[in-house]
Amino acid sequence: MTTKVEKSVMVNVPVSVAYNQWTQFEEFPHFMGGVKRVTQLSDDRLKWVAEIAGVKREWEARILEQAADRKVAWAATEGATNAGAVTFEDVGGGQTQVHLSLEYEPEGLVEKVGDKLHVVEKQAEGDLERFKAFIEAEGYATGAWRGTVGAGGGVGTPGVDDAAASRGDKGKAGISGTAAAAGLGVAAAAAAAVAGATKASSSDEVTEVDVAYVSEPTEPVVVVDEVEAVDVPITQTEDVLPDDQSRL
Repeated sequence: MTTKVEKSVMVNVPVSVAYNQWTQFEEFPHFMGGVKRVTQLSDDRLKWVAEIAGVKREWEARILEQAADRKVAWAATEGATNAGAVTFEDVGGGQTQVHLSLEYEPEGLVEKVGDKLHVVEKQAEGDLERFKAFIEAEGYATGAWRGTVGAGGGVGTPGVDDAAASRGDKGKAGISGTAAAAGLGVAAAAAAAVAGATKASSSDEVTEVDVAYVSEPTEPVVVVDEVEAVDVPITQTEDVLPDDQSRL
């Protein structure tokens, strides 16, 4: 089962400035909470390392389409299965609409619980807001790459099917040594995941969660004995007056 995230943000800089900054992939940790490192292996290949609430994920991605001032689209080739695109629209007045489309497959118990609580969706929204604050504070891009990838035609918005090569690749996609959960620990892990994502949104720090692994979670069963209803007759009693009134 996959999850799709769609988020947008309006940034108060020209489209070329917003796009140029986005092409500086190795600077993503400055505004992306939980992203530890991005390494540009070539013009169209990136290696990512991220950790959110104790869940460490690594993956390599290939840029499928890159068009100056318009779009960057990618799909994972190994590691965490994900794909998507970021588009840039000049709306005039020196403003740019940045839109993120992301599809991914949550893996492991902690991620699946976090997925139910929309942890990644909240993280993506926070990342775009931090990108906005970052580029508006600078007023200019710290670098630029104006080359083109996939000039033969547009690929649309890639989905996880475009990242099929990364499916089932658990070697680099999993839970760090101190994070695992089961049984009643699921609730604690879920709460910690939300707290970790919220903290990352404000300070770009990640809290690691220590939860002991017990067994596969099971639904609690509550047994209630049946109780037979009994009709109890209600009799009317005479009012009893206090001594001082009975003598009147």
